Amino acid sequence: MNDRTTKDGGAPRQPGRPRLTIPPQALLALPLLLVAAWAWRSSEAPPVAPALTYSQLYQLTEEGKVASVVLDGEVVDAVLKSPETLEGRPVKTLRTNAANDPAFMPLLHQKGVAITVKTQKQPFAVQMLINLLPWALIIAAWFWMSRRAQRMGGANGPLAKFTKNRSRQFDKTASVNVTFDDIAGLKAAKSDLQEIVQFLKEPARFQRLGGKVPRGVLLVGPPGTGKTLLARAVAGESGVPFFSISASEFIELFVGLGAARVRDLFREAKKSAPTIVFIDEIDAVGRARGAGLGGGNDEREQTLNQLLSEMDGFDRTDLVVVIAATNRPDVLDPALLRPGRFDRRVLVDRPELAARKSILGVHVRGKPLALDVDLQVLAQNTPGFSGADLANVVNEAALSATRTGRDSITARDFVEAFDKIVLGDPREAKLDPKETRRVAVHEAGHAVVARFSPDAEPPHRVTIIPRGMALGATQQSPGADRHLMAQAELESRLRVLMGGYAAERLVLASVSTGAENDLKEATHLASQMVAHYGMSERLGPVYYDHEAEHPFLGRRIGTAGGTSPATIATIEEEGRRILGHALEEAAATLEGRRGALDRLVAALLERESLERDELDAIFSVERPLVLLPKDPSDFQMISNESSE
Repeated sequence: MNDRTTKDGGAPRQPGRPRLTIPPQALLALPLLLVAAWAWRSSEAPPVAPALTYSQLYQLTEEGKVASVVLDGEVVDAVLKSPETLEGRPVKTLRTNAANDPAFMPLLHQKGVAITVKTQKQPFAVQMLINLLPWALIIAAWFWMSRRAQRMGGANGPLAKFTKNRSRQFDKTASVNVTFDDIAGLKAAKSDLQEIVQFLKEPARFQRLGGKVPRGVLLVGPPGTGKTLLARAVAGESGVPFFSISASEFIELFVGLGAARVRDLFREAKKSAPTIVFIDEIDAVGRARGAGLGGGNDEREQTLNQLLSEMDGFDRTDLVVVIAATNRPDVLDPALLRPGRFDRRVLVDRPELAARKSILGVHVRGKPLALDVDLQVLAQNTPGFSGADLANVVNEAALSATRTGRDSITARDFVEAFDKIVLGDPREAKLDPKETRRVAVHEAGHAVVARFSPDAEPPHRVTIIPRGMALGATQQSPGADRHLMAQAELESRLRVLMGGYAAERLVLASVSTGAENDLKEATHLASQMVAHYGMSERLGPVYYDHEAEHPFLGRRIGTAGGTSPATIATIEEEGRRILGHALEEAAATLEGRRGALDRLVAALLERESLERDELDAIFSVERPLVLLPKDPSDFQMISNESSE
């Protein structure tokens, strides 16, 4: 029972000898009590006599009734020769405040009054107290605030949550249960990371031959491609502690907290070595310094400097591997990417066709699929989708099947999911018949040009159901992943983009605002063909950087350097020429396939959405195709509109 220790874990106290402790509040209050006591004693001195006016004292002096006076600053204490009656009682001593009257002192000498003058100088003790009291108060306040700051910033203080790193540690026993087998696709990335796993499992195998593991691995790729999942798989395969933190969590309002968190993170990681430290979105603190934005000593740069020091400063035998992820490697500081910090860069790109099919197979695992669902077709229709996008498609399809009350997920549910993700939810407002016909003509123009234009991707689906910001859509299916585009293929894409505009002019003899997005994309593509791809005989094979991507904003902005105004004007002229030629060819295709265009417009007005089989049937017939309506009342409504 006597095994008592101090609060800070020091030596045990001896029984029976309590330690006297003075709280800091008492040290601060002691000078205040001394000042209050001195002021109280000064104010408690009783008056020696009733107060009277200066005129009365002057008159008594003239009458020779004053025996002596004591001058204490402005206060005059007078002693009378004999008692006088004032305010109904006899008094012999009087007190008043003397004015600065030059005639008063000669009068006192004339009447023979004894004069005593008190000094105004304070006693030595009072002077010392007055001089030292402010310093004592300042020192006491500083001491109190220092002790309080130490307690608040300590391990258990209220400010410890600011300086402590916010990483989440996952141990190998329960938290990390992801392996490379759980990740579909990404074969090249998984192959690069296998060496990290083998090193963490068998470090002596690499050290025996003098090999050194990469100090850091940078995962680079678009959002949603599985960079974080790969890092967790490395932790799960290697079976070591895994620290995960977002780079934005280092940055705080107070300068220095980010650097303190970096130090604390690596301190904890070295205690648990071998360890993996995963920093997500490292571009939040790793942006290049000296770009002209922000000062050279701001919080972000201090955090980056501390990170650089920790990555190149801790002992290589600590077996601490840093894995970072970013989708903006172009903005990272060169010091962060040099060998010794991030030695290896792993590209995590969007999945190819086979990988998309495997990813879809992982996400549909355990979900009931209808017989009409073909994962190969789904993979072909989702080029450019990341792993997160494919997971979202499967989830939205399952929700669609749930809303309709089906027991399995059908191909129609996947179509609805695709439209919901790419185009948006259906609009509540309905178009009037004229607008609906114009949209049908516009989308039919895209589809006809795509179907009969050489080197163009065939149409897979056409819809005139308004969704999100689009009044209609024409979906093309490339059939396979494309990595290069020839000039003929780009020209065919321009013809398809101009097909809606040409169809409105051909059928309706006017154009509308619905072609705005098509014209925007076509103009941008034509500009790239001329300025970037060297597909203009007039300008030749030269790259003109008349538009640049801002490294911090991530947007395209106009730049003033590198390209002259005359060259920019030539680029615009060439782009206008290419677009005009594409429009002429699209119009010629529509005029030559006017029957297919009219049949497709009629089918869209009736069905609203047409799949690839229905499109092939429309384009393959030589005579007008009449599709039976889903409901007899629909046929009557269409007939009435046509007659009008």
